[in-house]
Amino acid sequence: MKIKQNTVVALTYDLYKKTNDEEIFLEKADESNPLIFLYGTGMMLPKFEENLSGFEPGDSYDFHLMAEEAYGNKDEDASAELPLEMFKDVGHPQINSFIPLQDNDGNHFNARVASIKDNAVTVDLNHPMAGQDLHFVGKIVQVREASPDELSHGHAHGIEGDAGH
Repeated sequence: MKIKQNTVVALTYDLYKKTNDEEIFLEKADESNPLIFLYGTGMMLPKFEENLSGFEPGDSYDFHLMAEEAYGNKDEDASAELPLEMFKDVGHPQINSFIPLQDNDGNHFNARVASIKDNAVTVDLNHPMAGQDLHFVGKIVQVREASPDELSHGHAHGIEGDAGH
């Protein structure tokens, strides 16, 4: 079966970021622990999915996403200053650590601690991979039709479709 709208895809990948003239390895998913997702529902980067369209089990892929096609360019103005007292019950955060935050719409995200002053913590609100060109290399492990439950829930229920939640 080929990858198309409303299929569940299991794949391996090696992810690299390009810095100047070299590539730096970031992470991987192998056959013992593949990335599994419901294709075409907005769970993955649109250009990532576009590059996988039509592939089937056993096919290998190798493609690049420019920063603007991945997590966007880094926005130097995307920062916020939080009062240090906000952290009194959990302890002071460390520079470059990530802290969980919630926006006004209730969406959860992580922000990187950029600096700490006497009474404030400045956080970088960019995605950790913003501004980075990415390189994906991998193989399609499995493709199957999504179940009605997966479609109604908007996500895959494991490689075989039987993983509960």
